[in-house]
Amino acid sequence: MQIAVAGKGGGGKTTFAVLTVRSLVAAGHVPVLAVDADANANLAEVLGVPVRETIADVLAELSRDRRARPGGMSKAEYVNFRMNQALAGSADVDLLVMGTPEGPGCYCHANNLLREFIEQKAREYAFVVVDNEAGLEHLSRGTIRRADLLFIVSDASVRGLRSAGRIHRLARQLKLGVGELCLVINRVKEKDLDVLGAEIAATRLELAGYLPHDPAVEVQDLQGKPLIQLPEETPAVTAVRGIISRTVFSR
Repeated sequence: MQIAVAGKGGGGKTTFAVLTVRSLVAAGHVPVLAVDADANANLAEVLGVPVRETIADVLAELSRDRRARPGGMSKAEYVNFRMNQALAGSADVDLLVMGTPEGPGCYCHANNLLREFIEQKAREYAFVVVDNEAGLEHLSRGTIRRADLLFIVSDASVRGLRSAGRIHRLARQLKLGVGELCLVINRVKEKDLDVLGAEIAATRLELAGYLPHDPAVEVQDLQGKPLIQLPEETPAVTAVRGIISRTVFSR
């Protein structure tokens, strides 16, 4: 099953993505492939997984030295080989990071490689969780071509919810191969949902749930510790576990 996470910058999509991975692993749905499709990558940090290479590194290598691939191996075969080498992780979770291409230019090649590799590798994993680039561009570029479930994450603000509504409309206009789209609201305080009720409805998204304001997440971020190491009883961990149970495990 492929799960994608989208939303505006700072809304909490990476927090939700890593806690989704945690919930899947805790429930025994392994192995999981986690994909950081954001050029400003930080999924590795919140997962606590050291990364040696990224997709951008593989592209840079091929660009610098066209003789790098062994004789008898096609370019496509060599790229696939190097992409597999770029996988980092543990027994339960593998991580693939897009990284930042060197110098100016577009991300089209990196996006194409990422999309093709995900489609190829998906059958090897119980779940694939893709943390997408902030905003709308990843949708128009086609980084997401197919997902069983797309979570659009917003913070508890009018601007965040309106951004979520725009992402929803664009996803529908592009006719992406997405099975379901759901809204998740992050950093919710008491009575926020009452105040924001009209904006939530205007997104035309099913509300999958929300993550309460959680000081433990702030402390973990402040200390630079991986969010996947949050205690089991932490409100954010509990909330995501409930969301995944309702939207993923009940399918």
